[in-house]
Amino acid sequence: MNPSVFQVEIDSATESEWSRRLDHFEDANIYQTWSYGSIRWSAKNLSHLLLTQAGEVVAMAQLRIVRPKNFRMGIAYLRWGPMCQLRKGDLDQNIVRAMADALRQEYVERRGLYLEILPNAFCGSPRGEVFESAFTGFNREIGLSRGKYRTFVVDLQPSIEDLRKKLDKKWRNQLNAAERNELQITVGGSVKDYDVFCKLYDQMWEKKRFETTVSTQEFRRIQEQLPTNQRMKILISHSKGEPVGGLIYSSMGDSAIYLLGATNDTGRNLKAAYLMQWSVIQSLKDTGVRNYDLGGIDPVANPGVYHFKAGMSGADVAHMSPLVACDSILSATFVKAGHVVRGGLRRIQLRFGHA
Repeated sequence: MNPSVFQVEIDSATESEWSRRLDHFEDANIYQTWSYGSIRWSAKNLSHLLLTQAGEVVAMAQLRIVRPKNFRMGIAYLRWGPMCQLRKGDLDQNIVRAMADALRQEYVERRGLYLEILPNAFCGSPRGEVFESAFTGFNREIGLSRGKYRTFVVDLQPSIEDLRKKLDKKWRNQLNAAERNELQITVGGSVKDYDVFCKLYDQMWEKKRFETTVSTQEFRRIQEQLPTNQRMKILISHSKGEPVGGLIYSSMGDSAIYLLGATNDTGRNLKAAYLMQWSVIQSLKDTGVRNYDLGGIDPVANPGVYHFKAGMSGADVAHMSPLVACDSILSATFVKAGHVVRGGLRRIQLRFGHA
């Protein structure tokens, strides 16, 4: 067999096989886990594409499929993928290009769908440049997404001493204060740990009533279903034996991402958020993770969170624009109609609650 020839497998992987293969990729992430997809969108609406070379899986993509029954139209949506960089290896442009071709052939040409891809790649990064070059047959559009994902990413490769020195002075002072407050931090991943976090999160939301698209109960179900080694890490900060703050992050491949955080009044007074974030950085350093994504920023809509995360001195970066391909007028019309419906649903969610 010619090793340069790629083969494509569609919807042949089982859940256990998919989860096992995720561990082979540097660019694996929670949004490409079977558990996230099946809980978030339902397993019947998922499609899984494997790209193989010489019998080995070299790239993977999990997509959400939205289509009316008995019609050759709809949407194929790929979030934070495809995964194309194998562990301890460089990103191969030939693999990314082959994956781009496979995605277009299966979902645009064969199924007649509107395909939108949100790559796990930042603008201007080496990974982003490879994706830009490989996906030349795709348009760069706003598409279904409300905007680019923007975040701070902390490079964890310097020493822990240098990482602490890089912290903003005010942030470091708050961390020093937190370390004097005799907080105890536990780290777990059980549903019991998650329920402790949810109580703190619900208390915080009831007080602040901030806008959010997060469903904590949905994440609870995801945590229950994830394989043990891919479960989210849950930090709980205690003062005098009582939970005062919590933090949840996911670590897969070469990166970790901060997902959720909460503190009650006592936790805020004791600066628990600073100590928990620093504890995450220390833990990630110990396990050899290279990057810590602080989970999204919006300096206009949420300036307080923006300034808190900015104090950790990460690089201010944004994901590439969505990559879109569609040859079907019916699917393009379906997407436009979906924009209108989604806008109405979003207004209802904001009016009646955050669940």
